[in-house]
Amino acid sequence: MAKRIYRQFREVEEDYFRNHPEEINAYLDEIFDEYGEDHDSASLLASLRVIAKVKGISHIAEKAGMTRQGIQHALSSKGNPRFDNVNSIMNALGYRLVPEKLDDNNQHT
Repeated sequence: MAKRIYRQFREVEEDYFRNHPEEINAYLDEIFDEYGEDHDSASLLASLRVIAKVKGISHIAEKAGMTRQGIQHALSSKGNPRFDNVNSIMNALGYRLVPEKLDDNNQHT
């Protein structure tokens, strides 16, 4: 009997976005919305890592003015990237970080 090889979820995600690049914008909106609610930076970084891989880590690193290893470390599960690194990575992906006003019911005081 042949041994089954299972792919990890992130590999399936990468394949999906390679085949459906038009879905990336909505995905980024969703992961940042989720981060705004749950503050799970590890999940956000993992999702950004998927998109960076789809778009090419080396290409993103060059555009962000970072090394390939710097991108991989910043977006790793143990990464704790500086704000300017996240901003540079987002710019290299073709996005910018912008504030969004919370409605009065969602504000923390």
